[in-house]
Amino acid sequence: MGHPAIVETDSPTISASGTVQLLWSTEADTQAYCDRLAQRMLLNPGMRHGFISLQGALGAGKTTWVRHLLRALGVQGRIKSPTYALVEAYSVATEQGDWPVWHADFYRLEDPREVEEAGLRELFAGPGLKLAEWPEKALGQLPQPDLELTLSSAPDDKRRAVLRAHSPVGRAWLA
Repeated sequence: MGHPAIVETDSPTISASGTVQLLWSTEADTQAYCDRLAQRMLLNPGMRHGFISLQGALGAGKTTWVRHLLRALGVQGRIKSPTYALVEAYSVATEQGDWPVWHADFYRLEDPREVEEAGLRELFAGPGLKLAEWPEKALGQLPQPDLELTLSSAPDDKRRAVLRAHSPVGRAWLA
């Protein structure tokens, strides 16, 4: 059974620059990708700590992508956008114990220093998976992401996903 995501390159390999481009025809394609990524994370404890930045215009699908990933990781209950709260914390039960996952949305930041004032620099330096929408609004306050996901609209209501790995963990997530 093939993967529903359409890979724009000739093969789903990571380029020399650590980049993969995907074209998702439906939301089910996005969900299938998140399901596979979640399985890699759940099966490999070394892949549970890192930072994924999500970029793209309003309505590009960043929050939807996060919701699919969190569901695939086993998060139950309501998954809400942290646009007003700045950060939502989740806990994923694993055989090794609870695994912290943090979803941040910096869209409403007016000054990058608000990240420091809210104590989020420590959160991003600590263990767990950190997912951040609008990281450019926190310029200079966040570490380099392990994986950068840029979503955009494509013809025929498709979504283009460009994933760039910036670390060994990011490359492992893409493998």
